[in-house]
Amino acid sequence: MNISYSWLKDYIDTDLSPAELSSILTQTGLEVGSIEEVETIKGGLKGLVIGEVKSCEAHPDSDHLSKTTVDVGEAELLPIVCGAPNVAAGQKVVVAVVGTILYDGDNEFKIKKSKIRGEVSMGMICAEDEIGLGESHDGIMVLPSDAPVGKAASEYFNVENDYIIEIDLTPNRVDGSSHIGVARDLAAFLKQQNDNITYSKPSVDDFKVDNDQVPVTIDVRNSAACPIYTGVSIRGVKVESSPEWLQKRLIVIGLTPINNIVDITNYVLFETGQPLHAFDMAKIKGNKIVVETLAQGTKFTTLDEVERELDAKDLMICNESEGMCIAGVFGGLDSGVKDTTTDIFLESAYFNPVYVRKTARRHGLSTDSSFRFERGVDPNGNEYALKRAALLIKEIAGGQISGDIQRVAADDAPTAPFEVVFKPSNARRLIGKDIDDATIEKILVALEIEISKSDDDTWNLKVPAYRVDVQREADVVEDILRIYGYNNVQPGTAVKSTIQYSHKPNKHKLQNMVSDSLSACGFNEIWSNSLGKASNYDGLNSYPEANLVKLFNPLSQDLNVMRENLLFGGLEAVERNTNFRNGDLSLYEFGNVYTYDESIETDNHVNRYHEEEHLGLWLSGNRDNEGWQGEATTSSFYTLKSYVINILEKLGITEDKIQIKSCTEDIYSDAIQICQGPKVLATLGYVAPSLLKKNGIKTTVFYADIHWTTVLTTLKKQKVQYTPLPKYPEVRRDLALLVDKSVTFDQLKAIALKGEKNLLRKVDIFDVYEGEHLPEGKKSYALSFILRDDKGTLKDKQIDKIMNKMIKSFEHQVGASLR
Repeated sequence: MNISYSWLKDYIDTDLSPAELSSILTQTGLEVGSIEEVETIKGGLKGLVIGEVKSCEAHPDSDHLSKTTVDVGEAELLPIVCGAPNVAAGQKVVVAVVGTILYDGDNEFKIKKSKIRGEVSMGMICAEDEIGLGESHDGIMVLPSDAPVGKAASEYFNVENDYIIEIDLTPNRVDGSSHIGVARDLAAFLKQQNDNITYSKPSVDDFKVDNDQVPVTIDVRNSAACPIYTGVSIRGVKVESSPEWLQKRLIVIGLTPINNIVDITNYVLFETGQPLHAFDMAKIKGNKIVVETLAQGTKFTTLDEVERELDAKDLMICNESEGMCIAGVFGGLDSGVKDTTTDIFLESAYFNPVYVRKTARRHGLSTDSSFRFERGVDPNGNEYALKRAALLIKEIAGGQISGDIQRVAADDAPTAPFEVVFKPSNARRLIGKDIDDATIEKILVALEIEISKSDDDTWNLKVPAYRVDVQREADVVEDILRIYGYNNVQPGTAVKSTIQYSHKPNKHKLQNMVSDSLSACGFNEIWSNSLGKASNYDGLNSYPEANLVKLFNPLSQDLNVMRENLLFGGLEAVERNTNFRNGDLSLYEFGNVYTYDESIETDNHVNRYHEEEHLGLWLSGNRDNEGWQGEATTSSFYTLKSYVINILEKLGITEDKIQIKSCTEDIYSDAIQICQGPKVLATLGYVAPSLLKKNGIKTTVFYADIHWTTVLTTLKKQKVQYTPLPKYPEVRRDLALLVDKSVTFDQLKAIALKGEKNLLRKVDIFDVYEGEHLPEGKKSYALSFILRDDKGTLKDKQIDKIMNKMIKSFEHQVGASLR
């Protein structure tokens, strides 16, 4: 939310700089994200001065240029060549002297000493569009005769710079969503040092009814959704552009002026925090406002010219026969104020925050009004805002207030203050500072919290209804602390803490170790959103829709489920990087995934939800770039597999403790699982081409999903044992086996390890061949076997005996033969 520094000072008298105010606001809970100086006119008219044309004659070498001399208050007149048809001696003009920078949109150019067709020119006599003071380019800008020569144009035109204070408003602090709200918080803080500091609101005492023409009546048919509705009729307005001061106020905070009526409603919104809406009275059929919900599927066209289907729970502002506005969210196309509008009905209401929030999410709409209604506007502030806007409309757009303010309020409308029982001793205990009762009382009064009754250490408080975030004693304590000042609470000499110790495994230490290892190997860590779109999982049997954790009120359709796999966040990163010609990627991410299982029988619905931490790895493009040492090498499935195996080995899960199995998950086109018994530790493979195409990726991507929670659970059962380095050498033997195509390396490895448990240390495959010179249905595996005896050096006789035994096992169990 943007706050204008100069606008803010309309409500609080202070000499504090924007930086000092921002520091205070951050301390009081209205965190300032940035401060930016802005100019109402780009460049601030720097370098421009008021001048007088002393002489003007035709250029000797041009039929459309003039030679002039101009007095700008310096010792010598400036010779300036001018091309404007209306330039003449005796005129007061705006002059850009040499060195001045002028702007044309985002482009800028500097005025230099020059020769134009042989005549020296020492500046430029300006048209209004050239300096940002208008749009006319018919000729130079001619000023009144009393304009003082030599005066800076910025002073003459009263150009004022401003500062935009951007406040990162948290959802609980809707009371600070306006200039008056911010001024109120500042005053509460500053009042602790100076009792005379206060904030003020513009007076509405001049509000009065001008005539008693037929009023618009109000019929609220859903008081739960609309506890309070007020409105007033104003007839005879003239819709046109807003005055300059109003336009500047809106432009500075990032709004585009539309017309005087709409601009006033926006101005009052950002002044008071109360959204307003102006209806063209000619569109209110039957002269009646009806607040109700319409039938499911009713068509309604909003101001953005989009036809929407209404939900049966969408609250609407209607006339006697049709909808005119989605209450608290967005106006209708036909009922808004237009250039031809002469009579308006001005609405100011309090809508139920839940209704507005759900409607805004359903339609994917977020407006300045819905932002405030969703969080809870001041239920007692709607009439003040209505009167303030009506008076501004009379002042700027003319018109007369026709009839009294119409107000309909439910008996249970939330206008009463929140009653809180508060103990000053609890405040001192929770804050950790001995703050006396008088100081606490002063802070509460500054916060407009009434002490209705005090009995020793028990105070009965009445908190204003606009402070929707202060309804408990703890909330009051927090309010006291933020105004007292967090920086005024010094840490004690004793530090109280709770120490937790887990012997094994240390999750954070292991995660940091793996992260350091991957980063050292050239990986970059990413953090993707834990929210994603359900359409990512369309058609995936491995991740059915029934298992998705869906959000009841998603921010958008792209963020409507909790992620069930880390894959898609990584694919977004791959897609974005490849689009920027950075396709050689090695990425990793630690993150949680979420599933829902309806089949779990439980009395507690929450038990059907499951959360688990995973580690995702993504590879694409080249592993090594082309260089003087050789050609580029692309990443492959085996590159990814080596990283996964290396991670597991670093954690103590060695290759002899894992099994490799085929994987049928349909996010892959070809993949394997790494398991330890029945537990799946990781899956990895080629990402399915259909998913790559869906995400706009044209290159091959390899993805590994390491089940980090499962891995950590496995580590709890791992026994770390010390063994000395082997004293005796290893021996390698190779075999080339001819086997059926259905035989896998895993089968051969299992046969070898089962046949020789003592001396066989490792079995690897280094070649697979299928093709010519082999019988039909056969393939060749080239295997290596590492043997070692820790008690002595192996002899040829021992080695031959082991190898012959393995060959017979291969022949007997899978029909293998030596090539």
